[in-house]
Amino acid sequence: MKLAKLMLGGAVLLTAVSGAYAEDKMLHMIQCGDNTWGGDFAEAHMAEWETANPGYKINLEYVPWGQCQDKATTLASAGNPPALAYMGSRTLKQLSSNGLIVSLDYTDEEKATYAAPVLGTVTADGKIWGAPRAFSTKALYWNKDLFKAAGLDPEAGPKTWDEMYNAAAAIKEKTDADGFGIAAASFDNTMHQFMNYVYTNGGEVINSDGEIVFNSPNNVEALEFYGKMATVAQPGPVAYDRAKLTPLMVEGRIGMYIDGPWARARLADINFGVTGVPAGPKGGAGTLLITDSLAVFANSGVEAQAVDLAKFLTNPENQFAFEQAAGLTPLRNVAGVADMVAEDPTWSAFLDTIPTGGPEPFVTDYIGLQDVINEAIQAVILGEATAADAVAEAAEALEEYK
Repeated sequence: MKLAKLMLGGAVLLTAVSGAYAEDKMLHMIQCGDNTWGGDFAEAHMAEWETANPGYKINLEYVPWGQCQDKATTLASAGNPPALAYMGSRTLKQLSSNGLIVSLDYTDEEKATYAAPVLGTVTADGKIWGAPRAFSTKALYWNKDLFKAAGLDPEAGPKTWDEMYNAAAAIKEKTDADGFGIAAASFDNTMHQFMNYVYTNGGEVINSDGEIVFNSPNNVEALEFYGKMATVAQPGPVAYDRAKLTPLMVEGRIGMYIDGPWARARLADINFGVTGVPAGPKGGAGTLLITDSLAVFANSGVEAQAVDLAKFLTNPENQFAFEQAAGLTPLRNVAGVADMVAEDPTWSAFLDTIPTGGPEPFVTDYIGLQDVINEAIQAVILGEATAADAVAEAAEALEEYK
């Protein structure tokens, strides 16, 4: 009898425990990559959120890069959305226009923790559509030894387009290296590279009112200069995306190129300097600001909790810990940023131009936009069109994607 009661008691306890778990609502979260990329911090923060939100559990799914964003979109389109997912911010306008994600409300105090251009990477129609999670800016790297060999000051990186071109021309003429590394392949970072020139020359692709403003004197000048830099760059630039330029820099085959802060580790074996992207004649300091975000999907049944989780993971303290672990540019100017710069002054080149940087163009068909701008770049580099004609044609085509 005692054994029967004990067994019965165990069954009741098991039923109660099972019932408690059955009552937990699951938040399916899709994360790109694996937990080696800041994952330990992210998972610790998720555990904290679960403790503070009894009755809710996070079902974290790591999906390989190149598949994760498509999986989240496919699930949402099929009516089985994740609660939230890691997405390139460039996708948010298209997702929102199709009703697949919900906007996030931020207080004025929360907004003030970001530089305004950062929130610009996730804002459309006056609403914020994602919690910025990963952030990158760009700067110019130069090989000090090649500068010296070309008769240039190895400690003074170029500050203007003219200085950059003249330095590249000198390296190409006076050394065995090419002066510059330029991306012109049919790939997303070709457009990204070009946008650095757009923003340092006071240009835009689409303005805050949603109007295509690509056909401007600023952008014609930027594309002309991009083509000019190709004349002192590595041969066959249409075969190169940005990643393929790094080995050229490591091998001393190019004197300069534009890249993100991650390149510092890859260039550790050469004598290099870093400065902000040089300014065009119609502009000033600037950079392309790229964010990836945590997007909250509609119709999951746990939208409010997913918004709360996204904001918790990306609050100033948790976000900075994640950035430090992942080696990312900080999204906010928190106290630890000054310590980063003191330890490694090259961070300044990636941080100082954030307030004057510009976002990836926010449109409803990002791939279409990318292809149009890349085709304009290639047409100029290959001598198939003038910059003015290429920009005008691209601006007309971009109307379809705004």
